[in-house]
Amino acid sequence: MSFGKYRVLAQVISAGFVLNLLISLSVSMLQAEEPVIKVPAGLDPIPFPEDNPATVEKIALGKQLFFDKRLSRDNTISCASCHAPAKGFSNAARFATGFKGQKGGRSAPALINAAYNQFQFWDGRSGSLEEQSLGPIANPIEMNLTIKEAIARINAIPDYKKQFQKIFGSDATPETLAKVLATYERTILSGDAPYDHFKAGDKKALSEAAQRGMKLYFGKASCSACHVGPNFTDNAFHNIGVGMDAKQPDTGRKAISKLGGDHGSFKTPGLRDIARSAPYMHDGSLKTLKEVVEYYNKGGTPNEFLDEEIFKLNLTPQEINDLVTFMKEGLASTKYPDHKAPELPK
Repeated sequence: MSFGKYRVLAQVISAGFVLNLLISLSVSMLQAEEPVIKVPAGLDPIPFPEDNPATVEKIALGKQLFFDKRLSRDNTISCASCHAPAKGFSNAARFATGFKGQKGGRSAPALINAAYNQFQFWDGRSGSLEEQSLGPIANPIEMNLTIKEAIARINAIPDYKKQFQKIFGSDATPETLAKVLATYERTILSGDAPYDHFKAGDKKALSEAAQRGMKLYFGKASCSACHVGPNFTDNAFHNIGVGMDAKQPDTGRKAISKLGGDHGSFKTPGLRDIARSAPYMHDGSLKTLKEVVEYYNKGGTPNEFLDEEIFKLNLTPQEINDLVTFMKEGLASTKYPDHKAPELPK
């Protein structure tokens, strides 16, 4: 073969390599432009587990199961019963109500932006949404259905069985049930709020009262000592005194960590769309955001484990109202995830 033929061959190989590279880059760019879960402005990228990446099919299946009351023993309670979209993905009640009207001792945590939580539940007993998702199903006070029974029910429904087979290549298992529920829960996102627009340069995004409240939030009121970052939480546990004057206070995180210093400590909740998920605190004891601010203003409830960040704030009535305005208006998403119940398989 002559050198000229070698040059032609090299050009053909080179052209093929470039074409494949361009195709690959085009596909990558297309995928980047159309993520499975679109993250609202102001939030960080979602931290997906390596063994459970998001897909459209997982989200759809997880959503169906989230709203399906057949995952409770008497077919009356779903995940959405205690985490209702219209109620800030909580339940607008002081305590969660479960199987046969039984009530727990804590309020239902709002699931908004739970994708970013380092720990799940008020006491942080679960380290991931996958781990958390099966707990309420098996809890005798909540849905009261063993996971074995839940899996059997799911696999007895042809359409559910078909979906699990398509996604995972097998019937439903406890692991795959946890994966689809967790994947759906990662779509419950709140961002793109007036606060985010204001930070991006739109100085008209917040009212004057909300701007005053924002300055207090990050200044005199010291809210940002714990409610910090894109999701307005430090993902840590604090004793702020709530319930510590009871005869037998809830020990909170201490029951999990076994550390004396965690006595009466509970996970810092995020504040995105916080106005939707009243009542507040782990025991649902404060009905309004104004009550919450007033509680902090007085320095909480004194006890030997009280967090050092809790002290009297000396806020004026006007400052209290401005701070509430900031949380109500400034952190309310313009694209709230008001998910509707999907049609369920028969």
